[in-house]
Amino acid sequence: MNARSHCLELSVEGFQVDEAVSCLFHTVLLHRSLGKFCFAPDGTYTMGTVGLQDVDCDFIDFTYICCSSPHLDRKLRNDISEFSECLRRDNHTFGQITLEFFQKKKARWPFQPECTPWEVWNVRVDLLKICNETNRQISKEKISDSLSEKIIYIAEIMNRHEYLPSIPPQSELDLVFDTSFADIQPYLFKTNYLTSGASSPSVGSAVQKLIRDTLSLS
Repeated sequence: MNARSHCLELSVEGFQVDEAVSCLFHTVLLHRSLGKFCFAPDGTYTMGTVGLQDVDCDFIDFTYICCSSPHLDRKLRNDISEFSECLRRDNHTFGQITLEFFQKKKARWPFQPECTPWEVWNVRVDLLKICNETNRQISKEKISDSLSEKIIYIAEIMNRHEYLPSIPPQSELDLVFDTSFADIQPYLFKTNYLTSGASSPSVGSAVQKLIRDTLSLS
């Protein structure tokens, strides 16, 4: 199965990376999360509701809606923060962070389940260096407009009738959904990132993260 791939581009200052990427990833996850399932003995189930909340950005003139899940928000913040810190710390000029949805397929012992991606969202971030407040204000307005356009694009993609993993029986729920959250049930997902710069390009930290992510899926 070939995963659907979508590419989004951002041009922001270093201190705006976290909020800009969070806005996009939270918007995607808003459409890729369900309420918690409650199964009956006969295999039928009911689905809980997904709470929503408004988020006002501190460094961008923008407000977006996300799932009201502290655990999910904390996980995303940690992943995105690692990416943004790497960008700023190593003086990179651009980088890419990816939100990947996948499903697992059982394998015979002693092999680990096979993970197959079905949708990938790539966000390329170019870092701006702005020297005065006038230009910074102009840039903030452009970023707000850009985020609005991207959220509309995401909504249009989500309204298409494209492949989504089927709801599995209770015994196989964790092959499709991340059941570790107490208040929400997103499709299985992970983040990866790569960074590059003009002076000292390095993907060491990204490779380490990819290894950690791979091990965590086992």
